[in-house]
Amino acid sequence: MRNFRVINSLINFQLLLIILCRVLAMVETAPLFSSNAIPQIAKIGFSLFVSIVIFPWVNSQGYTMPGNVVDFFLLVIGEVFLGILLGFFLQIIFAAFQVAGQFFSLQMGFGASQVFDPLAQIQIPLMGQFLNIMAMFVFLNIAGFQKFMLIGIYRSFQAVKAIDLVTNTNYLLSLFIRSLGGLFENAMTIAFPILGTLLLVSVTMGLLAKAAPQMNLLMMGFPIAIGTAFAVLIMAMPFIVSAFIRIMETGFENIADILNNMQGGGG
Repeated sequence: MRNFRVINSLINFQLLLIILCRVLAMVETAPLFSSNAIPQIAKIGFSLFVSIVIFPWVNSQGYTMPGNVVDFFLLVIGEVFLGILLGFFLQIIFAAFQVAGQFFSLQMGFGASQVFDPLAQIQIPLMGQFLNIMAMFVFLNIAGFQKFMLIGIYRSFQAVKAIDLVTNTNYLLSLFIRSLGGLFENAMTIAFPILGTLLLVSVTMGLLAKAAPQMNLLMMGFPIAIGTAFAVLIMAMPFIVSAFIRIMETGFENIADILNNMQGGGG
């Protein structure tokens, strides 16, 4: 009886470790969570708390444990890759907002103004940082953390296991390519009102330069472009926020579809 309890405790510990590996990998790569501004001990503590909370449910669903150390090690690696994969697709959603700011920063005159983004841990143009902060507030407003917990963690354990990474390799590769294409499509959707307006401003300034060469349009062009861009940004702000919400909602729906398709063999 005592040996049975020891074996059962060991199996439970192995299952908890597997759950922790996937959850921690997602937290380390998901938007907002992955920031270095959050202490590492807080990420580990949060991941451990979430793992303990969902452990009884995962255990009741029945998770087949490997019979030897090598298979268990490979399973842990697979769970880590699966968590990184889900966190990566969440990162693609946020990357669209940074890229959108980079699209019109140069035409606006802010191309050389690089600031450090504590979330992405990179230097990005000022407008990219502005849109990224807006996206963060929209993410909080639409209950993004709750959706991350329900779809990214709970639904992932319900739908897929590490072995599904091997059986759905072709599907994941095509999905990766489509996701990158969708990133630039979403970024262009957000940036197009400002980018299009700045293009018209540039064309107008070029025509004025030909019509009145004596005017110093090079010095006048920068404040005109900056002022016009901010004016369009203020007027288009409700539409931009609506686009943010639509992109994020669509992103969570796509992640749910990914889990369903992986569960069904990539079909």
